[in-house]
Amino acid sequence: MFAVIFRAKVAKLDARYAEMAAQMRQLAIDKYHCLDFVAVTEGEQEIAISYWRCEADIQAWKQDSEHRIAQQLGREAWYESYKVEVVEIKRQYQG
Repeated sequence: MFAVIFRAKVAKLDARYAEMAAQMRQLAIDKYHCLDFVAVTEGEQEIAISYWRCEADIQAWKQDSEHRIAQQLGREAWYESYKVEVVEIKRQYQG
């Protein structure tokens, strides 16, 4: 399993952002087999973690035309800066 960790410094979030974020989350789950997608914003910091079964699904998601529009809007309007990390989950357990 893999996780994508998206961290951003927020510039300005508006109503269009909330709508786009919900659409992108659903698209990732419905079309690209995303297993879970959680995002939290606190002050000017945002973190989103999504979980995926394979890297190929992550790459397909990254290249999706709707997602590319959202990425562009993020760079131009919503985020001052961002960082994306793709990590492999070696072990998982819960209590």
